[in-house]
Amino acid sequence: MVATRQIDLSRALDADEIVPYFQPIVELRTGVLTGFEALARWRHPVHGPISPEIFIPLAEEHGLIGTLTGNLLRRVFSVAASLPQELCISFNISPLQFRDPSLSRQIDSAAQLAGFSLKRLILEITESALIDNIDQAQSIAQDWKAHGISLALDDFGTGYSSLRHLQSLPFDELKVDASFVREISDTRESRKIVAAIIGLGHSLGLTTVAEGIETKDKADMLVRLGCDIGQGWLYGPPVPPDDLSDFLSRRSLSPIHAISSFPSSNRLPNLEAHPAQRLAQLQAIYESAPVGLCFLDCNLRYVSINRRLAEMNGVPIAEHLGRSVAEVIPEVFFRIEPYLRRALQGETINDLEITSPRKNAEGGNLTLIVTYQPVRDEAEEIVGVSVAVVDITSRKLTEEALRESEDHYRNSVELNPQIPWTSDAEGRVLEAGPHWENSTGWTREQALDQGWVKALHPADVIPTLRKWAQHLRSGKPIDVEFRIGRGDGVWRWMRSRAAPRRDETGKIIRWYGTVEDIDDRKKAERALRESEALLRAVFEAVSVGLIISEFPGNRIIMCNRRAEEIFQRLLPPGANLDTYRQLILSHADGLDLESGEYPMECAIRSGKTTEPEDLLYRRSDGSKAWIRVTAAPVRGKSGGIAGAALSIQDIDNAVQEKQRLLDRIAELERQLKAAKTNA
Repeated sequence: MVATRQIDLSRALDADEIVPYFQPIVELRTGVLTGFEALARWRHPVHGPISPEIFIPLAEEHGLIGTLTGNLLRRVFSVAASLPQELCISFNISPLQFRDPSLSRQIDSAAQLAGFSLKRLILEITESALIDNIDQAQSIAQDWKAHGISLALDDFGTGYSSLRHLQSLPFDELKVDASFVREISDTRESRKIVAAIIGLGHSLGLTTVAEGIETKDKADMLVRLGCDIGQGWLYGPPVPPDDLSDFLSRRSLSPIHAISSFPSSNRLPNLEAHPAQRLAQLQAIYESAPVGLCFLDCNLRYVSINRRLAEMNGVPIAEHLGRSVAEVIPEVFFRIEPYLRRALQGETINDLEITSPRKNAEGGNLTLIVTYQPVRDEAEEIVGVSVAVVDITSRKLTEEALRESEDHYRNSVELNPQIPWTSDAEGRVLEAGPHWENSTGWTREQALDQGWVKALHPADVIPTLRKWAQHLRSGKPIDVEFRIGRGDGVWRWMRSRAAPRRDETGKIIRWYGTVEDIDDRKKAERALRESEALLRAVFEAVSVGLIISEFPGNRIIMCNRRAEEIFQRLLPPGANLDTYRQLILSHADGLDLESGEYPMECAIRSGKTTEPEDLLYRRSDGSKAWIRVTAAPVRGKSGGIAGAALSIQDIDNAVQEKQRLLDRIAELERQLKAAKTNA
């Protein structure tokens, strides 16, 4: 098998079957196309696409890597020479090739032949290429740099990571591996790793490049973390050389937003900030959904901002970063500047009500409650201002409509923002938000130190304190739920979340948290569980098989036991609808159902209940059974299609009995005809 693969690879190299594909690379903040990464692709004439993870090691093992690299370089440079001069080309060098002293001449020769400037070339090296001989690596890298080639350290953090490599070798770029980027939205650990790599790159003056960006949310998060460059399926898959012209005709080389025109002094300040300052900035922004949040530096420029506040300002996130408040919202700045200046002097400004000239859906101005909190570093020096903004437009409209009735006014819909609080490293509360008293009936002073415990339900005191003590020891973020009473016998569920702030040594110096009222959510969850239990009982009681799926997620939500008995297979909740499609069904005429003919898909597509249809189902043991199916769309609150329900009846016995009777009738008719003939 190995010999066959080697022969195939040699033949493929001779036939030029292994060709470069080009994946776009963009500047994350502006969307500007900066270049492409050239990736080797082999489409075998018999076996189809073969992964580079297979043929690259094979080429190294059998001494073909030099030929492969040379072929690819010539093709890459030939194609790249016709691309706009501002676009760079990234090219991966295997660890084996990295140690080849002739590679530099090979690259130079191929570039001269194609008329390609090596100043546009970025060679990507994995960490494993550097572990043998750092002195040799320095010599080779300096030789490449002398030719004008830029160097990138690829897949940083996945191999033999060493800060010595970054310090000793003249790298220009640091690439964040796709495995970390894929989980950046899902796990706090991945976000920490990515933020640390980006911070390390910036501290060394390197451009940071994120691989494997698949969604806009991940791209936005990387922008907020200060990442410079990105690539992935969000911006486009690798394309063959013949498709580059079409791609470039559709892709603008100009910024998506005109923010790259700012002078370099207005670039993101956190890109040059000391890591400890960046940590203070990031930890000063609370992670909460309904509140607009941002961090301003001492020059009142946006360093970080969440989506909610960007929506309130009516300006995309990217157009905030690095710009001053006066530039982004000039119509409001003259009113809030005095308060911002006071915050920079160390004063906390709470519950500042302002009216924004921006209009809401009804055409009225937005009314906002703003809090300005000075943020201090480990030396207690002010490094900026943390801003929290709550849209209270709806509440203000309600207050105005009910002003004539003071009693009705007091009991009208109250804004219920999260309550911020701060504690020291030992867990003693130092400050509680102004809405603590409104929500609990306890004054802010009573909440200080350990006073807040007195407001807890007796059954929640020990579990809450135990969990708080565990997180104080571990230093991990806390998320805890408990009940708080106002002293009238009524208890409301609350949720508190908090994260620690650390100094340069990693020691916790503060805890920042929020408290939110979740009593309505708890009641709704309890009612939902009861409804689900009732639905499940009814679902299992019916004599027909039932399957319910969601749309557009295409996952099975519910399936009763009768459906599994009919199909003789498990259809677990959460399984993709492909499980249902894998059932082998055919029409009465024996033809298998084609894609798009499955009843649930028809119901979702048409928005109507399908007619009952008798189908033949082929079981896993090869036997066949007749079933009758019909599907109906499931609509959500807005009337849109939210899924589909499938009803299955086992009619195999009835069909067989019907066929038996038909056969018996046919036999009797044959006998009667024979009797008449004999007579």
